[in-house]
Amino acid sequence: MKRQLSLRQYREIDLTAFAIMLLISEVFIRMAIRWFPNEIYTVSVAGAVTAIVMMRWSGYAGIHAALAGLIYCFLSHGTGKQYLIYVVGNLLSLAALLVFKVWDKETVRKDSTRTVIFAVCVQVFMQVGRGLVALVLGSSPMSCLGFLTTDALSGVFTVVVVWIARRLDGIFEDQKHYLLRIHTKGEEKGGSQ
Repeated sequence: MKRQLSLRQYREIDLTAFAIMLLISEVFIRMAIRWFPNEIYTVSVAGAVTAIVMMRWSGYAGIHAALAGLIYCFLSHGTGKQYLIYVVGNLLSLAALLVFKVWDKETVRKDSTRTVIFAVCVQVFMQVGRGLVALVLGSSPMSCLGFLTTDALSGVFTVVVVWIARRLDGIFEDQKHYLLRIHTKGEEKGGSQ
């Protein structure tokens, strides 16, 4: 007798798996950055993971956006102010959910141009969020602009990862839609035998 997971259990496992991938990736990136201490640019998987989870589970992506900020600050030995900037600022990436008000998730998933627009929105909102929180906490406007410039490589990385993910079956897809699609395929296959 096969035991099936509930949607909630499946979602919890999926969100946990993406959180673990985020943690491992950020640890490796921080280790690699130590080899290039004088570089002004940084790269992070925060935007890419947040965008993929946002497509899969909508607002649950806020967990990963905030977690990415926590991980980054912890590994960088950040101050309390930096924790606020990165954790709270990253949450503005959830504003990219508005893209799904203009185009439904399937349209974003299937159209490469819209996929790229969505990925850029996630990354830009995340960086603007950091800048706005830093501004509220008393940073100068010029230093807030640094969030956009020093993290530009993360934007490129986010677009590339999301664009690749959309080509992999079920990865960059609303999971309720995916499970229904797989279930329907299974029934069609079973009915044809």
